[in-house]
Amino acid sequence: MGMDSYIRFDWAIKRLLRDKANFSVLEGLLTVLFNDKTKIVEIWDCKRIQIWEDDKYYRVDIKVRNSKGEIFFVEVQSMRELYYWERVLYGTSQTITEHISRDNNCKVYFIYILYFDLGKGNDYLYHGQNRFIGVHTHDELMITAKEEGAIVQKLPAEVFPEYYLIRVNEFNQVAKTPLEEWIQYLKTGDISPDTTAPGLSEAREKLRYYDMSPEERHAYDEHVNAIMIQNDVLCTARQEGLEEGRAEGERNKALAIALNMKAAGLQADMIVTGLSVDEILALQ
Repeated sequence: MGMDSYIRFDWAIKRLLRDKANFSVLEGLLTVLFNDKTKIVEIWDCKRIQIWEDDKYYRVDIKVRNSKGEIFFVEVQSMRELYYWERVLYGTSQTITEHISRDNNCKVYFIYILYFDLGKGNDYLYHGQNRFIGVHTHDELMITAKEEGAIVQKLPAEVFPEYYLIRVNEFNQVAKTPLEEWIQYLKTGDISPDTTAPGLSEAREKLRYYDMSPEERHAYDEHVNAIMIQNDVLCTARQEGLEEGRAEGERNKALAIALNMKAAGLQADMIVTGLSVDEILALQ
């Protein structure tokens, strides 16, 4: 690695970004994502049941304040492919339960930084929230809430959690905006020397690879190697799955052709599809 190499975000969130001295880095990501200056009030470790061994390491729970002084909760997860949707469901249920007990008036946001391909879609950033639309009337449902002795109307999106899915592998362009610079860093670990994106100039100072101790660098290198091995295994499994699917498709095609030819009265030894005579005779 060169002297200007920086620690990957998925490692930084595991080891470094929970430190109050490094809050400015995470604040920068939240600021560009929400398009609003966001300050961290507190980061804590929640006492929740762990289903996955690495769950507590790649998730950070944050209490933040926006430019209007509003308080809300954010959970950031740097996620690999295994058990993805199960992790989303599990994380939502756990976090909502914990934060309702803290402050039932606070909105919760979930940010998932995905280092794998997730379905079809051309964007690198997706935002989702609960909306209830009338099946027949097509109007959006308002819900009634009681606040400070008054009955008020709210949209479900003002109460239910919101989700941001950052698909880093889908970002393949020159970074021109602060958000794009952040996505580039999340994907590659590269930070432009003249960046003005919130949090990234701080990352250049706080997340330098060669500022780690030799022991920390060794652990980090092992982490990166493990990711590469996992990606290779998943890629190989996908390729094998594609090849198996292709072979199965060819066989099914041959069976269909042989069955049609057999129904037309051709003898089994006259049907050339790559199937054996016994296989053709067994067709019904």
